[in-house]
Amino acid sequence: MKSQRIAVVTLDTLTARMAGPAIRAWEISRVLSESGHAVRLLTFSKCERQGTGFTAARVTVDGFRGEVKAADILIMQGYLLETFGWIRNANCAVVIDLYDPFHLESLEVDKFRSQPERHASLDRAVNELRAEVERGDFFLCASERQRDLWMGHLAAWGRLNPDTYDADPSLRSLIDVAPFGCGSEPPVQTRHGIRGVVPGIAEDDKVVIWGGGVYNWFDPLTVVEAVDIARAEVPDLRLFFLGMKHPNPDVPEMAMANRVRLESDRRGLTGVHVFFYHDWVEYEDRGNYLLDADVGISAHFDHVETSYSFRTRMLDYLWAGLPIVCSEGDSFGALVAERHIGVAIPVSDAAAMARALVMLLSDMQVARDTRDRVRDVATEFHWEKALLPLVEFCAAPHRAADFARLTAGQVTQPMPWRARFRRDAVGTVRALASGGLPEAAHKIRWRVARILQR
Repeated sequence: MKSQRIAVVTLDTLTARMAGPAIRAWEISRVLSESGHAVRLLTFSKCERQGTGFTAARVTVDGFRGEVKAADILIMQGYLLETFGWIRNANCAVVIDLYDPFHLESLEVDKFRSQPERHASLDRAVNELRAEVERGDFFLCASERQRDLWMGHLAAWGRLNPDTYDADPSLRSLIDVAPFGCGSEPPVQTRHGIRGVVPGIAEDDKVVIWGGGVYNWFDPLTVVEAVDIARAEVPDLRLFFLGMKHPNPDVPEMAMANRVRLESDRRGLTGVHVFFYHDWVEYEDRGNYLLDADVGISAHFDHVETSYSFRTRMLDYLWAGLPIVCSEGDSFGALVAERHIGVAIPVSDAAAMARALVMLLSDMQVARDTRDRVRDVATEFHWEKALLPLVEFCAAPHRAADFARLTAGQVTQPMPWRARFRRDAVGTVRALASGGLPEAAHKIRWRVARILQR
């Protein structure tokens, strides 16, 4: 295998505290460097750490062109192609990571802004996706359900065409599934992050952890209500929100983060049964918090973002061997139910969530059996396995089968006039044979109308 020069680009911060996009870019860089490639991980935000086997750096707008020019493969996520339109003509294979359907997220992120602002935000997201779909040589997504979504985008913009289909009828060489992953080495606890450390949480309390940010498309309100119900049977139940402040300063605080604090206060639960970590736990330290928990929890509302999301915090629950309680409706909810690694409950059903928590926190045999199944499922999501389609692409990178037409500005290609004439003539003869002169005349009028319309 030839070693490739690979540039991985994120807009997220590369610091001790990292959110999903940065974590994914970091792990992609690690896995590809361990596969023998020369990898540079680039960000336009803060960069305060270095990887093992790859370099990480903050890049400037002026320096970015040189980084791309030096690369054989560019792997990118987020809003880049509309900003740097020259990437369309870059002399390297371009991999677009679509694991995060940000155009659907924008519908919720901007829900409390004015209508003109919401439309402008969505337009920006759609324009970025259009640019990505028109240029990418290879696309990644996080689930088969997501792949269906992105196949629709690719089809709508002419990327499912005879060139790409003839090259690979499965189209896996154009778009494949590479979910968010988890570490292959289980976490090791070096200290307590929650038990006996957070005031109000004792060493033998039952801890339920919300392992990530509180965004507008999540439903922590139902979780707080469920805790309020379940504490009657499990009085030592403690709910711990792990990350209330996003590590990227460009990500504003969500309205839901404030709403859940107010709801917990209103119920008199804050500091007694509900606790908030008002920062963001360091990436390498998160295991100390996860291993202090008995159950991992997540809840969302019933809207379009749910259908195509991939809840990255769930991978930390798998990594730590935690039984999961979550809402139904997304791909991970289906996995929880099918593999019996926890309980998937109807959306916004606090009573059902409370029953699930009581069972997993009270029945130790059920909890042990569930943990065993969680650990088995976790092996299917190790980063090395999750990123295998990308590893295989980088081992033998290629331009998309329709690359020549794309660079010529021919995303779609009209039929030549001779071919149209032959098609119309054959159609007329068939109409004449099947329906006589009236049918043939109708066919001719229809064809003429189409020509005039063009």
